[in-house]
Amino acid sequence: MASNAAVPFWRSAGMTYITYSNICASLVRNCLKEPHKTEAISREKVHFAVSKWADGKPEKPTIRTDQPE
Repeated sequence: MASNAAVPFWRSAGMTYITYSNICASLVRNCLKEPHKTEAISREKVHFAVSKWADGKPEKPTIRTDQPE
């Protein structure tokens, strides 16, 4: 049974909520005045490790970032 309820605009634009949230957060950070802007932008960087598993054991993790290098 299909619902005729309103769809959030980010969903109708083909975005996920995470993408929409990241765009909004970026806009807010860019509107801040210095020195708060620099501090907020430095906190947005994300680093994480990815480990592949082989024979039930993790291999050496690879450090990844969401920022282009």
